[in-house]
Order: sequence, then structure tokens, then C-alpha cells
Amino acid sequence: MTNEFVAENLQAFLGDALLHIEEPHGLLTIVVHRSRITDVLKHLKNSELNFIFLTDITGVHYPNYPQNELCAVYHLHNLEKNIRIRVKAFMPIENPTIDTATTVFRTANWMERETFDFFGIVFKGHPNLVRILNIDEMDYFPMRKEYPLEDGTRTDKDDSMFGR
Repeated sequence: MTNEFVAENLQAFLGDALLHIEEPHGLLTIVVHRSRITDVLKHLKNSELNFIFLTDITGVHYPNYPQNELCAVYHLHNLEKNIRIRVKAFMPIENPTIDTATTVFRTANWMERETFDFFGIVFKGHPNLVRILNIDEMDYFPMRKEYPLEDGTRTDKDDSMFGR
């Protein structure tokens, strides 16, 4: 099984819902519409493609992508053929919701909670979507790029010493 075979299979299955295909560093990466994420994951798992192992779910914040600021990223593995795939689904920061993958992979439970905790992506239908690593009282999502990297009020650091 090759990346080309998997890509053709997904193109036939998804049609226009398959928004983009690329292969950075040999890893097949597809972008799908967020409304089809459950269908895509079921197809990858239950079809001849046999991606039965959900390796990871995470989020990415792209502050400069209007209406696509947040991205849910899924990594799956076909253990038999030793092939991996990355699936991405973008969403606006004003409505960061996507269907849960727990209906397809029970192991998605913890990973979705962690992604919610750090990026604020809401997984609709999740059985217990609450913070898992941060305190419940947090009113922000620490992995979003919403804060300056450095404290501009610091006086104990002279940037000229660091070549800036």
C-alpha cells in the first residue's frame, strides 16, 4: 500500500470534502472539512485502508489564517503495512467545534480532553469534555498564540546583549 493508493481511495470516498493533499517528508497529509471528520476516521479505520491505531490528536493555532485559526490534527497508523497518515480539519476561533472521534476510537477520549484543555477545541459528543491537566478555573487556553512571547516591561534584560 502506498501513499498514492491511500490518497486516491480518499479522493474517491470524500470528493469535494477532501480540501487538500500533500506529502511533507513522506507523511501523507490530508485536509478535510470538519463536518466530515467522523466519516473520514471511520473510513480510514474500517475500510481496506486499515488505519486501526489512533496515534495522536492535537490542535494547532494559526492566528494569521482568518476563519481557519484552529486546526484539529489526527495521526493514524496502519500497523500491518506500517503506513501513517495525518488528517487535519480547520475551524474558526469563534466556533471551535468538531465532532468527537470517541465514537470511532475509544482512545480519543484523553487526547480530545487534552486538546480542549490547551487549545479550546470543543469535541461535540465527547462523553466527559472537561479540563484534564490544567486547573478548572482557567479562563484561557495556554497553547493559543494570543500572548507576547516576552514581557515588554522587563528592565533586567538588555536585548543588545543577545544580538537584537
